[in-house]
Amino acid sequence: MHVPNRGKVALAVIAAAVVALAFSQSSWPAPHRSHTLRRLASNPRYFTDGSGRAVYLAGSHVWWNLVGGETWGQCFGLPASSFDYQGYLNRLHRYGHNFVRLWRIGLIQWRECGKVVAPTIQPWRRVGPKQALDGRPRLDLKHFDESYFSRLRARVAAADRAGVYVSVMLFESWASQFAAEGWAWRGSPYNPANNSNGINADVDANGSGVEAYTLAVPAVTRIEDAYVRKVVDTVNSFDNVLYEIANEAGVRSTPWQYHMISLVKSYERHKPKQHPVGMTYEHGDPENLALLRSGADWIAPIGKNWVSDPPPASGGKVAVLDTDHLCGVCGGSDFVWKSFARGYNPIFMDPFDGNPERESARVAMGQTRALSARIALRSLRPRTDICSTRYCLARPRYEIVVYQPRGGAFSVTLGSTANYRGEWLRPGLSGAARITVRGSRSPTHFEAPWPGAAVLHLRRVK
Repeated sequence: MHVPNRGKVALAVIAAAVVALAFSQSSWPAPHRSHTLRRLASNPRYFTDGSGRAVYLAGSHVWWNLVGGETWGQCFGLPASSFDYQGYLNRLHRYGHNFVRLWRIGLIQWRECGKVVAPTIQPWRRVGPKQALDGRPRLDLKHFDESYFSRLRARVAAADRAGVYVSVMLFESWASQFAAEGWAWRGSPYNPANNSNGINADVDANGSGVEAYTLAVPAVTRIEDAYVRKVVDTVNSFDNVLYEIANEAGVRSTPWQYHMISLVKSYERHKPKQHPVGMTYEHGDPENLALLRSGADWIAPIGKNWVSDPPPASGGKVAVLDTDHLCGVCGGSDFVWKSFARGYNPIFMDPFDGNPERESARVAMGQTRALSARIALRSLRPRTDICSTRYCLARPRYEIVVYQPRGGAFSVTLGSTANYRGEWLRPGLSGAARITVRGSRSPTHFEAPWPGAAVLHLRRVK
């Protein structure tokens, strides 16, 4: 380790030893789940599970993890094959991930990379007698297809056994706003050509049906309310559940989303378990005002340049940083570590291809999660003022995690002359170094024992 001497501000090194600290499956923290998640009162940037520990969520998700659809994978150069859900969970475990979004694809047909994807299952029976626009029997929106809810329950249960938290997505509403040439409306269950109940969400006849995600059509809202209650009935018994109202709805959906948040909470109030309810980015609300004012327990916000430099999490609500909202299929190790150092719970939209940058993000998710179990996360806050990199989680004088994205020397104000033990980590890669140092009330200078990005964790010796 190179330690530059900068006049009166220098590092007094007691001992330093470079060691090999490999991440392995055996190092992943076991879930401490003893209760459904709830916000941690002492540090509401995170949930807790009843153990008193902060639960840091980090993981990856893919569009076809509930409804299937091999064409999606082909869009990323993956072979056409049936989706192996248990294999998916095994992969998450190998990387040390503990959080996924379980995607609801609410259309009977979807288009992706010029291909038509037919989701394999919907919440309602297909009874006909007439055909829907996809050539199959029309949906009966008054009667549920129990096989959909059996699959939902089975996949939540499998994730629970694997130690993975699941955000159960209730609605997908991006497509109704942005799908070109009206294909989303042609696939909507609320298109009268696709259901046997005469339900029509497109009251303004503009070919989008976006009114389904507002309160404009009471008949549609009643169907949606019944579906939400059915989902809650199906998964209420599991501790690993969170709810997400809708994927990327628009600002006109705000009253509708608030209604759904209230519905889930009021319906679960008389159930054995109560789960966190989330609200994710709304198109047309770049300041996230609707999310912050909502009754949601967790949010997935958006902001300009948040992939490269997210602001410190305020703690007003548990905040998930999801690349799906920020930049799509993108981001690497740097995104994960910056999110972690700023007090967020990162999740990664991942087609599970061989892209090296995405591989570094997968590894970093596991690294941050493993580190979160070794530190007193419930006591740490994002700080930009005590380290020159500005990416720090700290309890001043006692414990600090510093991310150095560029490599090279940086300074940390430990605020105490006590002894500290710690380690260097290589973001997105294997390798680490243990160190022991004496602190200072003045800035202390560090440099990693390798070039490039580095993480330094220091804890005061009792």
